[in-house]
Amino acid sequence: MTSDPTRCRWAGTDPLYVRYHDEEWGVPKTDDRALFEKLVLEGFQSGLSWITILRKRDNFRKAFHNFDPARIARYGDKDKARLMADAGIVRNHLKIEATIDNARALLKLQKHTSLAAFMWGLAGGKPQINAHRAFKSIPAETPTSKAISKALKKEGFRFVGPTTVYAFMQSTGMVNDHLVDCLSYEPCVRLQRAFKMPKRAGKP
Repeated sequence: MTSDPTRCRWAGTDPLYVRYHDEEWGVPKTDDRALFEKLVLEGFQSGLSWITILRKRDNFRKAFHNFDPARIARYGDKDKARLMADAGIVRNHLKIEATIDNARALLKLQKHTSLAAFMWGLAGGKPQINAHRAFKSIPAETPTSKAISKALKKEGFRFVGPTTVYAFMQSTGMVNDHLVDCLSYEPCVRLQRAFKMPKRAGKP
């Protein structure tokens, strides 16, 4: 009889959460749209559990036009009212306003570099592969997440505090914070070691 596979305990037993843990969390991402979506959703997650956001993710994608920054940047009062009336997402007017501002900040940034190159450059150009054996050793923020947060705010992004940024870094593979005995640790290590720094100019 074989034992159940070992996972980071935050994944729990919810099939949606387990799949997210096994297939997404810690996998390096270099696509601007995917990174923008994750940054926005991490901002919406502030004060809530991630599983709440994950269960609403498809609704978020529909409500925010698949996180197309050019489309979101043009949102006006009607779109804000539509979003505040949408029970399928987290209805928080400050976070909705921040998403629109972040889309505009992203478009401005993309005039001279990609979000991927910007973020990964600030992260040192390669993933940080940790070797945590206990959850208590995993930080909520780091000097790097503080630096990235400061840089993003300078570019006009909002709801990007150091803790939010570190959660973003964990989920997008900028760091590997799976515990070493987790079934996803080694697969993420292999992907992270094969990582190539995104191009600095233009959209990826």
